[in-house]
Amino acid sequence: MTDEIVPFTIDVPQEQLDDLANRIRHTRWPDQETVAGTDEPWKQGMPLRAAQELALHWSSGYDWRRVEATLNSFPQFRTVIDGLGIHFLHVRSPQEDALPIVLTHGWPGSVVEFLKVIGPLTDPAAHGGDPADAFHVVVPSLPGYAWSDKPDHTGWGVPRIAAAWEQLMLRLGYDRFGAQGGDWGSMVTLAIGAHHTDHLVGVHTNMPLVIPSTPPEEMTPTEAAAVAGLDHYMNWDGGYSTQQSTRPQTLGYGLADSPVGQMAWIVEKFWSWTDCDGDPLNALTADELLDNVSVYWLTNSAASSARLYWESFKHVDFSPIEVPSAISVFPHEIFRTSRRWAETRFSDLRHFDELERGGHFAAFEQPEAFVSQVRSAFRTMR
Repeated sequence: MTDEIVPFTIDVPQEQLDDLANRIRHTRWPDQETVAGTDEPWKQGMPLRAAQELALHWSSGYDWRRVEATLNSFPQFRTVIDGLGIHFLHVRSPQEDALPIVLTHGWPGSVVEFLKVIGPLTDPAAHGGDPADAFHVVVPSLPGYAWSDKPDHTGWGVPRIAAAWEQLMLRLGYDRFGAQGGDWGSMVTLAIGAHHTDHLVGVHTNMPLVIPSTPPEEMTPTEAAAVAGLDHYMNWDGGYSTQQSTRPQTLGYGLADSPVGQMAWIVEKFWSWTDCDGDPLNALTADELLDNVSVYWLTNSAASSARLYWESFKHVDFSPIEVPSAISVFPHEIFRTSRRWAETRFSDLRHFDELERGGHFAAFEQPEAFVSQVRSAFRTMR
C-alpha cells in the first residue's frame, strides 16, 4: 500500500456539461405544489416556479468552469488511506508556524463550502488579521463525495473517516493539528476529539451534538427554542435522512438520472437550514447554490454520499469530549445547544459563542463570522 500524495486537477469533460444542459431542457416537470400562493410556498418542498427558474439558469446562464478554476487555484491532491482514494485541498500558510487544521464538510455540502474562508484562514495578514492566527488548511472530500472514491463495501462510517483524517494529517507531516466541522463534519471532528487525541490540539464545531439535559420546566427560552427546533426537524424536516439512512440505493436511481431532481433534493435543504428569510437566494447566490449542486451531479455521488447516513445516522456517538473544545452556535442551525448542555459533554470548553446571523452552512453563508469564530476558538488552544 502506497502513502503517495498525488497532485489533482478537476477537468470535467465538456460532453458532461452538454449532457447536463440537455437533460435539464428535457425535464418532465411535476404539477405545482398545492401551497403555491400561500405564505409558506416551500412547505411541500422546492416550489415548481423556483425549481424551473434555477434550472433555467443552470442550463443556460451558469458557468461551471468558473468554480472549477477557483477550485483548481488551490493545491489539490489525492491519496489512498485504508484502501480508499481521498481527495483534498491542502493550502499552506505563508506563516511557517501556522497551526494545521482539517475542515470537514457534511451533506448536502462539499469542499465548495470553504472556498471563501481558505484565504483568510491561511493568510490573515492579507485579510486584515493577525498573522498569529494563521492556519495550514486541509479540506478533504468525505468518502463517497465529490472526487474522493466511492466505497464499494460497507464500513465507511464516521469512526473510520475520523481515523482516516488522523492518518491524512500525519501523512502531510502534521504531528499536531486542530479539527473543525459541521453536519457530518461535526460528527467526524468530534469522533477525532473522542478517540484520536494523541496529535490533536483541539476541536471546533458549529453543530455541536449534545443531549438536552434540563427538564422542560427549567429550560431557558433559548433552550426551549432549541428543543422546539429539534421537534420541527423530526416532524417536518427529517424525511431525507430516513430515506438516506434506510434505502440510499433506491433514492440514487432518481437523483443520478435527473439533474433537476438532484438540484431540488439539495436546494430544499439550503432553504430549510440557512438563515435566508424564506428564500435561499437571500443567503447565497444562484451560482453558489449551483456550484455545490454541480459537484454532486458531475461526480454522480447522490447514492454514494447518501450511504453515509446508512452507515452512521442511527449510530451517533455521544462519547465525552475531553480535549480543548470550542462551539459556535448559529441561530438557524438544525441542532443548537446552550452552554450548560454543552458542558455535560465537553469537559474542557474554552470558547462558546451564540451568533446573531447564520445557519447550517456557516462558512458558506457567513464567511467573515466563521473565520472570526475559528480564529477566536483556536487562540485558546495553540
